[in-house]
Amino acid sequence: MNIIIAGCGKVGRALAEQLSIEKHDITVIDLRPGAIQQITNTADVRGIVGNGASYDIQMDAGVDTADLMIAVTNADEVNLLSCLIAKKAGGCQTIARVRNPIYQHEIHHIKDELGLSMVINPEWAAAMEMARLLRFPSAIDIDTFANGRIELLRFQLEEKNPLCGKKIKDLSLLSSCEVLICIVERGHEVLIPDGEVSLEEGDMISVVASPLNASRFFRAIGIETNQVRNTMIIGGGKISFYLAKRLLEMGIHVKIVEKDRAACEMLCELLPKAMIINGDGTDRELLAEEGLATAEGFAALTNMDEENVMLALYAKSMSKAKKITKVNRNTYDTIIGSLNIGSLIYPKHITSETILQYVRAMQNSIGSNVETLYRLVDGNAEALEFVIRTGSEVTDTPLQELEFKPNLLVCAIHRKGRIIIPKGQDCLKEGDSVVIITTECGAFKDIRDILKHPAAVTGAYQMRVEQAQ
Repeated sequence: MNIIIAGCGKVGRALAEQLSIEKHDITVIDLRPGAIQQITNTADVRGIVGNGASYDIQMDAGVDTADLMIAVTNADEVNLLSCLIAKKAGGCQTIARVRNPIYQHEIHHIKDELGLSMVINPEWAAAMEMARLLRFPSAIDIDTFANGRIELLRFQLEEKNPLCGKKIKDLSLLSSCEVLICIVERGHEVLIPDGEVSLEEGDMISVVASPLNASRFFRAIGIETNQVRNTMIIGGGKISFYLAKRLLEMGIHVKIVEKDRAACEMLCELLPKAMIINGDGTDRELLAEEGLATAEGFAALTNMDEENVMLALYAKSMSKAKKITKVNRNTYDTIIGSLNIGSLIYPKHITSETILQYVRAMQNSIGSNVETLYRLVDGNAEALEFVIRTGSEVTDTPLQELEFKPNLLVCAIHRKGRIIIPKGQDCLKEGDSVVIITTECGAFKDIRDILKHPAAVTGAYQMRVEQAQ
């Protein structure tokens, strides 16, 4: 597809790099010549220096033949205007990043009135992910599918965990709780496991289940599942506001430490039920006075990655709280990930994943859309949710009879409100939501892509259709 990206910040650069890898024609617009030079040096994209909201600049970028405009500059109004011009000038689909909390309640109205295909608020999306983690503090990451009916939970096997030393095929607990182990991370190795894989202490495990069955499974292996009762948040920015608002709705007590007095006064007005502390979140005495040692949740959400990491390390030494650390740059993600400081949240990854799933959904050709997409394990694996709109080669045939591509697992099926952890005799059907885990990132845009030889089963599928008629 022909895609124009207005804005070459963290999100714009990540999108340009990934979409160019997926063989799209990408044009990037930014006011900064240095940013354009950097992205054109590292990715197969065309760069234009200029204002993405300018009609002339958009025409130079080829908006009249573009399929999609993605506006992710630092200014919400510029993003909205860029999309409006692109819609009028080229008739293409449009995605705008809108971050100001003022617009959050009006987001659906803005989307409908301007005819936008998607409006995404990365801070709000990141806060919702953090809230899920504080609801289920034992998990390091929680991704959801089928509108929250299916969860993918990642956690680490610690010493004396009953799963350690056992092969997956011997774990009757998985069947009784209707849970599937879909990824095992061991050192630098990422496995899509079969039944012969033995679990070891220190393994990072990802499981798929419904929220109810996930809770049953975690309780069965002795891991706490209750949501936290209180949370301390360091930093009073947009994510902190959205997170605090959601936690208060969940009945969780919230304390925010922010050193800017004006920001504290605004938070007091917006969040009257939260406790707002005007102080330096890196002050150890202040943290002690405000009850860090007894906090059940701790979120480091300042604007500095280094500060957030150091705060999380300090909280780790002083408290048993569930720790969440916001990271904007992924320059040192491998090192940070090895520090064992709880859950790491990358807002730019959440934004780019949401946009990537929309782009892949635009490409579908035979009636199955990519509804949800998550990049896992530092981009070494993907979890995708397909909705099967019409019958195809993959439907109405037992899974054990289909020849799948390697390094792939069909993890869960949502069918008319019921969650199915599939076995060999189960079939995919029209209307299903299907969750796929794979280490072949970027390779799947349609449900039929999971087959090793799609054309080879087309004849059998056509025969079944003719027999049914």
